[in-house]
Amino acid sequence: MTQPTDIRGEHLRAALSLAASSVPVLPLRAGKVPFGNCRRCADNACGGRPNMKSPGPCTCPHPCHGWAAATTDPCVINAPTWARAWRGAAAVAYHPGGASLTVVDLDSAEAIVWARASLPATRTVRTNRGEHWLYQGVMQSANAVRPGVDVKSTMAYARWLGPGTGTITALPDVVRALAVKEPSTVRPAPHAITVPGRAGDGVCRHRTPTYLDRGIAMAEQRITEARDTVHATVYRTFLAVLSVHGRCGCLTEAHIARLFTAAQAKGESPRHCTDAWSNALTRLGL
Repeated sequence: MTQPTDIRGEHLRAALSLAASSVPVLPLRAGKVPFGNCRRCADNACGGRPNMKSPGPCTCPHPCHGWAAATTDPCVINAPTWARAWRGAAAVAYHPGGASLTVVDLDSAEAIVWARASLPATRTVRTNRGEHWLYQGVMQSANAVRPGVDVKSTMAYARWLGPGTGTITALPDVVRALAVKEPSTVRPAPHAITVPGRAGDGVCRHRTPTYLDRGIAMAEQRITEARDTVHATVYRTFLAVLSVHGRCGCLTEAHIARLFTAAQAKGESPRHCTDAWSNALTRLGL
């Protein structure tokens, strides 16, 4: 007999411990992204939470709106409306700005070499592909400030990977300056999303260079040619791609990065791209 999932598992215990230390937390689903909005909040129809970039009236009890759902309230974290998310959680995230922190996300060995030569030493946390450098202080978040470097503080989330090592340092001007540098012509996508596979033999029926690449190219073109309602076009395009390839496991990090890059080149923010992808996953039940 299968034992019921204990929602007071590892991720929930970590979240409650962080919240007790005044660090706002939220659950992440597979792919290291927040859970999709509920039906009432889909496509931001609720107006968004008061603490978002465009404040709205939403007080949804579910963990909707990504980083804006992060909280330190144990009653919310333990609420039945969050229980389903915790049962399916793959990781715990936190809102750095809400904890008066800034995270410099170094996503490659080259980025780490640059940071060690250019930034003041501070507390570091190992990640799968690099390191998080934590500074005390708040600033504007910005992606792709340098190759392999993102800055996460306000209106952003970071995955909790442990307390790290070293003494935390006050946020220096050299890090603040990263967010005001002229952006690249084409911005790389945020961390890629791993699409869950369909139960079965695990063989992708679409993994042929011609079929899959043509589909991704058509999706990029659809986004690039959007003249208005870009956000809606991005969402519908993500939905169309996932409806074909979302269950067979053929989407790679490179494919998803191409879609995110096309959307960001049209002016979509990384947060809106992540929300649109997450909402599409939820709409299709992935």
